[in-house]
Amino acid sequence: MKVTVAESSGFCRGVRHAVETAQKLAGPGVYVLGELVHNPLVTEDLSRRGIVTVETVEEVPCGSTLILRSHGVGRSVYEQCAERGLHVVDCTCPFVKRTQKIVQRAAEQGKSVLIVGERLHPEVIGLIGWSGGDTFVACSEEECATLSAGKELAVVAQTTCPEEIFEKIVKFVSKGREKTVEIFKTICYTTKERQEEAEQLAKNSDAMLVIGGANSSNTNRLKEICSRYCANVFRLTDASEFRSDLLKNFKNVGIVSGASTPDTQTQEVLFKMENNTEVNATNVMDEVVAKMEDGQAKLKKGQLVTAIISSATDEGVAVLLPFFKKETLLEKEELECETYNKEEYAAKAGEDIEVMVVSTNPVKISQKIIAKIKEEEEKIDAISNGEEFDIVCTGFNKGGLTGSMGTYTVFVPAKEIRMGYVKELDKYVGKKLRLKALEIKRSDRKKEIIASQRVVLEEERAAREQAKAEREAEFFANVHVGDIVDGKVERITNFGAFVSVNGFDCLAHISDLSWTGVKSVNEVLEIGKTYQFKVLKVDEQNKKVSIGYKQLQPQPWDLVSEKYAEGDVVHGKVVRIVPFGAFVEVENGIDGLVHVSQISHEWLENPTSVLSIGEEIDAKILVLDPANKKMTLSIKALLPEPEVTHVRSRRDEEGRGERRQRKSSRQFRDSHDDEDVHEWSEGGIGGASIAEMLQNKNSDQ
Repeated sequence: MKVTVAESSGFCRGVRHAVETAQKLAGPGVYVLGELVHNPLVTEDLSRRGIVTVETVEEVPCGSTLILRSHGVGRSVYEQCAERGLHVVDCTCPFVKRTQKIVQRAAEQGKSVLIVGERLHPEVIGLIGWSGGDTFVACSEEECATLSAGKELAVVAQTTCPEEIFEKIVKFVSKGREKTVEIFKTICYTTKERQEEAEQLAKNSDAMLVIGGANSSNTNRLKEICSRYCANVFRLTDASEFRSDLLKNFKNVGIVSGASTPDTQTQEVLFKMENNTEVNATNVMDEVVAKMEDGQAKLKKGQLVTAIISSATDEGVAVLLPFFKKETLLEKEELECETYNKEEYAAKAGEDIEVMVVSTNPVKISQKIIAKIKEEEEKIDAISNGEEFDIVCTGFNKGGLTGSMGTYTVFVPAKEIRMGYVKELDKYVGKKLRLKALEIKRSDRKKEIIASQRVVLEEERAAREQAKAEREAEFFANVHVGDIVDGKVERITNFGAFVSVNGFDCLAHISDLSWTGVKSVNEVLEIGKTYQFKVLKVDEQNKKVSIGYKQLQPQPWDLVSEKYAEGDVVHGKVVRIVPFGAFVEVENGIDGLVHVSQISHEWLENPTSVLSIGEEIDAKILVLDPANKKMTLSIKALLPEPEVTHVRSRRDEEGRGERRQRKSSRQFRDSHDDEDVHEWSEGGIGGASIAEMLQNKNSDQ
């Protein structure tokens, strides 16, 4: 008889972690919610160690320790534990945790959730506890009949769900559906490998033994798969159910066990097969047992094993490993101690010691590496739950960037490096990458993290945009036209300044900086300094706010009455000349009018005959009217009265024509009383309107 034991038989990583954690915590005041794993032998072992199995949180005394099994629980269970002050030891499988987060996120987005799996399985019950409502469970097309068609749908799988069932249901629910269907293939990769191995082994065997707890879902699934390809499949809970007549006349026998089946159960079945004289076990059976004895069958690289200290020598500590009939040397260099003391370890004979398998052929074990590997695995668990990590890129290939983190290789696909296409991958070699895991592959042959930096960058951008939107909403809720605000000048342009007001950029246009007008913003404001501004306009829809600086400054005419009075002599510059007079700039923003009649004692036909633009003159204030922004000046008031009045004219003709001209000039001057120069307006900036100019021109004619 040839006996073949599936390589992936026995505890999966999640179950092994849960069992080992429970064994370490064993003692009074420790409870587990439901069966830790679906295996009665494991449950009995934990009970002997003092761990109490309960069905509800209410059964656990306040302040006690409660272990949550690898299947996971709903959100409400964590809330109940917090209310009772329990110390929670969460042994939920990382693959299950990932599925829980997907379900929770989909529910928060208002989507329906379809869980492909067994409705009464603890893992599925726990997933429902994260959905918050619109959730469906199905393991066949018929069960999807009541699925709502009016909402977007997210589909996940129980981690032990057969791939073909998942694919079949996904195809069914996606067909003809108008709303989006988001697919998450959350089947545990170790489950898939185990099922594929069982299928292959069943195809090549005359009979199959499937070992595991009667209520183990994944073990029962293995039996279903084996039954499709092998006519003789026997389901064993443990070695006590094995009968000598089961395997008569079979030449090739395959053995598989579920993820919740301890290695010792499979070993006991093998030993019973070997010792039963009615079973024709050939040398092949001896080889199977021999492999178990030398670690080639059951020990795997990276596996944690609890060994028993047997003795100590100068080379190290001899230990007994499970399935081994002879001692294995744990070299002193591989012990977790500063200085090796042979007598100290000899006194520990009979005590347990946890070691890790470094290699299987030959078998080499280490205690020192455990702390490092455990730290790494804790980091990997955190990464699988969405924690960010970083590596230094050490290489690249056609598909993306490569690197490593501990014993894991890391691969970043080209499309996941950043937002946008990356052409020159070699430029990333030697650079630090900030990543989040997309997928983690853990097997005896390969440990790999497929990761994305783009996800990190997108999350940061989304966070920045969200924070900006919140700041803007708060800003616009508290800013109003007319408000006086403090603002820091951040940037200056030729058309104005961008000013930060409570973190929001507002524009102070150059026309709103000074009443007198400026050519450059730098004449009024300085980058980096804070000033007070007045809010002029708020446009929330377009996210724009206009502010002004001059609106908080006094206008030039507001101070005129404090500086000048009628009768004062002022010095100014001629800035404009019009037919009826000249405008003189007394100071920036303050212009006064010298009427043509107030320029000289002589009659002038045109002011340009005696004045020019830019000429500086002294004049006396005749009329000062700040309210109407008017100042009437006189140059001739500062000039001495002439003895004889002469009239300047362009014509210098003889005789009667000259006399007629002088007579006409006198008549014109007499018809224009000095009071006429009082009625003019500069519109606030020192100037006469076109209408006023034309009116005065017509009157002169």
